[in-house]
Amino acid sequence: MVNIHSKSQNAGKEPSVPEWFNASLFPSPEEKITLSEEEWQKRLSGSEYQVQRSEGTERPFDNEYHATETEGVYVCRGCSNPLFSSAAKFRSSSGWPSFFAPLSPDNIGTKTDFKLLMPRTEVHCARCGGHLGHVFDDGPEPTGLRYCMNSSSLRLIDREVHEKIADGRQDELDYRLNR
Repeated sequence: MVNIHSKSQNAGKEPSVPEWFNASLFPSPEEKITLSEEEWQKRLSGSEYQVQRSEGTERPFDNEYHATETEGVYVCRGCSNPLFSSAAKFRSSSGWPSFFAPLSPDNIGTKTDFKLLMPRTEVHCARCGGHLGHVFDDGPEPTGLRYCMNSSSLRLIDREVHEKIADGRQDELDYRLNR
C-alpha cells in the first residue's frame, strides 16, 4: 500500500496547469455531489459507470488516454472536478494514463483496496467519490508515484474545449459539463 502523504519529496510538487486553463469555470472539490445510482446510470455510459461507481478497471492499451500527449487538464468524468495536468502525465508502459501527481491533493481521496488479496491504494474523486484508479510507488521523479488512472473516469479538457466552456458554448460539446 502506498502512503501518498509520507513521501517528503511530494511537498510543493503539484504540476503546473496550462496558462489558458481557468479553474474557476470548474467545480471545487469542496462542492460535494451526491447522486442516486439511477442518476449516475443516466449521467455515465455503461463502461464509465462500471469503472467509476463499481470500482471496475478498463483494459490496458484499449482506452482513450493511455497514449494521449495533448496539453490540457484531466477532469473527473462524473463531476468535472479538475484532477491531473498533462504536465504530470508520463508514459508508464502500463496501458493506462499515468501521472506523477494530482493537480492538488485536495482534489483526490484514497483508501485501501484488498480486491487482489494484497493491499493497494485506490484513488477516487474528492468531489463525487468516483473510482479513478490506483497509485503505486514506482513512478518517476519528482514524486516517485504513479497514479495509474482509468480513461473512462477522466475527460481531457484541451484548449479548444476550454474555449467553448469559457465562451458559454458547452452545447457544442459532445457531453455535459457536470457541475
